[in-house]
Amino acid sequence: MNDRKPIVIFWFRRDLRVEDNAGLYHALQSGYRVLPIFIFDKNILDRLENRHDRRVSFIHGALNALQEKMIAAGSSLKVIHDTPENAISRLLSDFDIKAVFANHDYEPYAGARDRRIDEILKESGIPFLTFKDQVIFEKEDVLKSDRAPYTVFTPYARAWKKAVNEDHLRSFPSEQLAGNLLRIKPLPLPSIGEIGFDRTDYVFKAPWIDNNIIRDYHKTRDIPSLWGTTRLGVHLRFGTVSIRELVRTGILLNEVWLNELIWREFFMSILWHFPHVTDNSFKKKYDYIVWRNNEEEFEKWCTGRTGYPIVDAGMRELNETGFMHNRVRMITASFLTKHLLIDWRWGETYFAGKLLDYELSSNNGNWQWAAGCGCDAAPFFRVFNPTEQTRKFDPDLLYITRWVPELDTSEYPQPIVEHSYARERALKTYKKALTDTD
Repeated sequence: MNDRKPIVIFWFRRDLRVEDNAGLYHALQSGYRVLPIFIFDKNILDRLENRHDRRVSFIHGALNALQEKMIAAGSSLKVIHDTPENAISRLLSDFDIKAVFANHDYEPYAGARDRRIDEILKESGIPFLTFKDQVIFEKEDVLKSDRAPYTVFTPYARAWKKAVNEDHLRSFPSEQLAGNLLRIKPLPLPSIGEIGFDRTDYVFKAPWIDNNIIRDYHKTRDIPSLWGTTRLGVHLRFGTVSIRELVRTGILLNEVWLNELIWREFFMSILWHFPHVTDNSFKKKYDYIVWRNNEEEFEKWCTGRTGYPIVDAGMRELNETGFMHNRVRMITASFLTKHLLIDWRWGETYFAGKLLDYELSSNNGNWQWAAGCGCDAAPFFRVFNPTEQTRKFDPDLLYITRWVPELDTSEYPQPIVEHSYARERALKTYKKALTDTD
C-alpha cells in the first residue's frame, strides 16, 4: 500500500478503543486524514516466554473488534509486526506523514521507546504529539504543597479527589469524527500464529460496566467465591475502556470502588517519580533482607501445592485463567514473602508472566506492599494468617473447593511450613535486616 497524499498517523498502544480516546480525537481534528496503526512490538513479544500468553489473545481480539469499527467507517487498521523503530521508518517511506499522534505511556520501556521514535520523526521534521488518556492525573499533576510527590496513599487520594473536576472527566468524542479516517480498503490483520504465538482459550469480550456490582462493591469485593468485582482490570490495562467513564461512574456510585482507581494512579505516580522501584525496594533498607529463596518451595507456591488451601486455590486460579481475586493476591503474596521468605521480586515476576491485567506499576506496588518494603506498605510485622483469612472470606470453602477439589483427601499435601513458626522466622529476619542497617 502506497499513498502520497498527506496524512497523519494515530498509533494505538494502551488505548484499544475508538470511543473517548484523547489522542485519536486530536488526530481526527488535525485537518488530515488519519491512518490508524498498531504495532505488535517485537521488543516486547520476543521477551515473552509463554507462547500461549492470554494477553496476546486479548490484544488480538481487541484489534479485531477495533478493525470492525474501522471498516464500518470506511477505513482500516494497519497492524505491523516489527520493532517500533522499523515500523515507523517503513511508514515514513510509504506515506507523506505530517504528524504522528499517540497517547502517553509511563512505563520505563515505553518512555525510552517514545524518545527513540521522537528522534526518528524529528529527523524528518515530523512532530510526535502525545496526550494524557489512561489516567486522570499524571506525572506532576498531584503533588504536595512543597512540590514533592506523595508517598502515602491516603493524603494522595485526598488531594486527588480535591483536584478532580469536570474538565478532567470530560470525554473526547473521537467516535463522532470517524469520518476523518483515511479511506482505504480493509487490510488483513496478522494471525496469532504469524506473530509467533498460539491460540489460547481466552475469548475477548467488550468491557461491561456493571453498575450493580459497583454499587455493592464495598460489600462483595473481599469474597473470592462471588463475582463481586468488575473484572475491568484487563480493560484498563489495554485501554478498551475509558478511565474517564469509570471515574465518573465511581464518583456517582461507590467511593470504595473509586479508591481502587485512585490506587492505580497512585502506583503509577510512584513508578514515575521513583523508577528505582522496578528492581529495588522503595524503602532501600529492605534490600538487606536475607531471603531464603528455596527453589523447591517456590515451585510448590507457583503450582498451588503449599498445603495452605486458600494460597493454592489462588495460584491455581491464576495459572488456569490469568486472573486472581484481589484479596487472594494479597494472601498469596504475603505467604511467599513472609511464610517462605522468598524475595518479592520472584513473585512479582511470576505474576507478571501470568496476569491478564498485569500492569508494572500496580503489580510492583502491591508486591512491595505485601512484602512490607514499599511505599505506604503494610508494616513488616503484618503476616496474613491463611487460616484466619479463609475463615473471614471463604468460610464455606466455596472458592477453595472449586480450585482444590482434592482437599481433605490423601492427595492434598501437608502444609509446607507451620504458620506460627514461619511468622516468628519472618519477624526475626526482617528485624535483623532493619537493625543492621540503622
